[in-house]
Amino acid sequence: MAQKKMILDLDTGIDDSLAIAYALASPEVDLIGITSTYGNVVTSQAGQNSLKILELLGRTDIPVYLGFSHSSTTDHFDVMPVSQEIHGKNGIGEVELPTAKRQVEQQSAVDFMIAAARKYGDDLIIVPTGPMTNLAAALKQAPELTALVGNVTFMGGALTVPGNVTEVGEANINQDPAAANQVLRSSFNLTMVGLDVTLRTLLTKKETKLWRALGTKASVAFADIVDYYIGAYATTNSHLPGCALHDPLAVGVALDPSLVQTIGLNMKVETKAPFAARTVGDETRLNEATTNVQVAVNVDAPAYLQRFMRRLTALFAQN
Repeated sequence: MAQKKMILDLDTGIDDSLAIAYALASPEVDLIGITSTYGNVVTSQAGQNSLKILELLGRTDIPVYLGFSHSSTTDHFDVMPVSQEIHGKNGIGEVELPTAKRQVEQQSAVDFMIAAARKYGDDLIIVPTGPMTNLAAALKQAPELTALVGNVTFMGGALTVPGNVTEVGEANINQDPAAANQVLRSSFNLTMVGLDVTLRTLLTKKETKLWRALGTKASVAFADIVDYYIGAYATTNSHLPGCALHDPLAVGVALDPSLVQTIGLNMKVETKAPFAARTVGDETRLNEATTNVQVAVNVDAPAYLQRFMRRLTALFAQN
């Protein structure tokens, strides 16, 4: 067992599935649970997708918990058409995986996060890769979390590049700007892995061809899932020569911060139009001596991609 423990907070689409695989393939951390949120799919579908991916990878021992089904400021959520285009209507590239034998847990995602923080303290890493509604709710319920949790490394935001759903807004932050603002303005030890770096870590069909050649159930399924993702990127992001590894990069950075160059900032999220979801420095805290967010602005993409392929290929070969 590893000393470090990890919770993935996922709206389980394609790159979230790769994040699960990366966490499972990393010997320096134990994935202790997955909490589900909305975004690429609805929360219930995210939970089922996580269970299916875990079963595909032979890890039915890991529990999945359901979180909120909509943002902290709305009472309903509909998946955006662009999300369905990129991830497929089922969230995993229209690849049909068997219904998982394990069910989602009765305990809520928020209660699980709080219990895990109290149990593991500084050894706990939380990696949100969707809207931060669950984490913000946990923080509201148990403010002491900021002093307990070792690190929160989130995939979201854009500081030096435009957003991907608006000129300033990245999709995960845009789903619940108010929740993201609560988290970024808290005293959590935060690392932001945003579009600034995730759009520089790209996978191509050269890599999925290697997985397909392994011939295992997991390798073929992931090759099919990611090939769908690559095809969607060819339509929606034709300037990129592959698909972005948004969520698995966040896991990689959570485990090895040296993969990225960061700048320290005290940050906020704009919550009102026309700049809603913009992740930016908080002008009211510019002169504070310490900062709570390390913002990744550059990445050693070759080193990360080499590690990503080595770890996932070994995992897929066994399943």
